[in-house]
Amino acid sequence: MTLRTIESLGDLRGKKVIVRCDLNVPLKDGEITDDGRIRASLPTLRQLMAAGARVIVISHLGRPDGVPTPKYSLAPVARRLGELLVSPVVFADDTVGPEAVAAVEKLTEGDLVVLENLRFDPRETSKDDEDRESFAADLAEFADAFVSDGFGVVHRKQASVFELAGLLPSAAGGLIATELDVLDKLTETPSKPYAVVLGGSKVSDKLGVIAHLLPRVDSLLIGGGMLFTFLAAQGHKVGSSLLEVDQLDTVRGYLAKADELGVQILLPTDVVVASKFGADAEHEVRAADDIEGSPWGEAGLGLDIGPATAEAFAAVIRSSKTVFWNGPMGVFELEPFAAGTKTVAQALTEVDGLSVVGGGDSAAAVRALGFTDDQFGHISTGGGASLEFLEGKSLPGLTVLGWQA
Repeated sequence: MTLRTIESLGDLRGKKVIVRCDLNVPLKDGEITDDGRIRASLPTLRQLMAAGARVIVISHLGRPDGVPTPKYSLAPVARRLGELLVSPVVFADDTVGPEAVAAVEKLTEGDLVVLENLRFDPRETSKDDEDRESFAADLAEFADAFVSDGFGVVHRKQASVFELAGLLPSAAGGLIATELDVLDKLTETPSKPYAVVLGGSKVSDKLGVIAHLLPRVDSLLIGGGMLFTFLAAQGHKVGSSLLEVDQLDTVRGYLAKADELGVQILLPTDVVVASKFGADAEHEVRAADDIEGSPWGEAGLGLDIGPATAEAFAAVIRSSKTVFWNGPMGVFELEPFAAGTKTVAQALTEVDGLSVVGGGDSAAAVRALGFTDDQFGHISTGGGASLEFLEGKSLPGLTVLGWQA
């Protein structure tokens, strides 16, 4: 692979470097509930500050739809970044306005400023090329060089990801380089046995990944809401569980392809069925082929893999040398339906090889369930970006940095 790195930018002392991070962290009542993405950005920012660069951090947060919205301000992120860096961090109340201009002008060597949410400007995510180019040009006015380090957005053709990289000397930061190194091992050089664990709500979100990885893996483990489409494809009734009827034929095709390739597809043998969606719901464990045998009949819905399935999945995971996991096994946010996800996460910590948690809800789940990042080989910062890479897609935010797989 080829990728322009920070070293390609030369001596950065005194230079103004604009860094696209992905600081899109979850907030509750204005407080950050998971600072994993902020922590992941620290090595690159520290490297640039130590090199004497004047660092300008840009990011998005949430979906404010091009309108300044207080609940999506990056102010709490800037505060947390300062705490983690143990260094003063200036926050500008706008993105390319007078506050940002003044803050950037005051930077000295090794200083860092965070500009307000990129998505407060509608041009950032505009479908119109000229709009994005205009916003990128405004951002480029601030800097001498651009470092892209927001892996979670490299699959987006947005002004701060794509167009900005073409206006300044540009390179990838350490976070992106690390992500690509891990993903390359998952697609090109995985140690065997290789297991992929997929969950989350919809099969349709994972179709490309399944198709691309089936010829590469030894085992494919299916949990989460998507498992019910697989069970239905085998002829089982799934009550009121999440079901994508339009994907049944596709799933049958994957089952047949796996059989042809000698790939083991593990589907749940038992499921936690509930009377309703809620932490206070009545629930019981049912065989996967007897979901409607629960007291709630056709109204019952599966919200987690059962304990026997969780243990079977864990055994396969522990015996593998490479494991990629994307998507919770159940509704882990609700305590009665978190056990499957927790068992899978625990098994990943025991892998004698490379264990990768594929970002997004999976990363949030392991932290919410009490695991720490260093218990896994790698926790990706980009759920959607990771999946699109594993589908074999070309990602605009990487190609503009010289990436060639």
